[in-house]
Amino acid sequence: MTEKSNQVEVTLLGKTHQFACTEGQEQVLLDAVSLLNQRVEDMKQRSTVRNEQNALLLAALHLCHDLQALQQTNEYQQNQQQTLINKLTEHLGK
Repeated sequence: MTEKSNQVEVTLLGKTHQFACTEGQEQVLLDAVSLLNQRVEDMKQRSTVRNEQNALLLAALHLCHDLQALQQTNEYQQNQQQTLINKLTEHLGK
């Protein structure tokens, strides 16, 4: 079963681009573009980076760092939940 995709036009770094997007996910793509544009602007304001390409790379690195931090937090919370489940199971088994 092939998922239908649509072409979505977005503005990234002041330039228009076309991206294929799974039907129903258009707003998710638009939100991602908006977040990236905002992060690039933040990088240009907060640092000495003025070149858009370098600001884009710095923004992408910051987003990757944020993602890694969230993944670590998620893994820690899953481990904590599993520990609690194991303790509960042991307690109920007695």
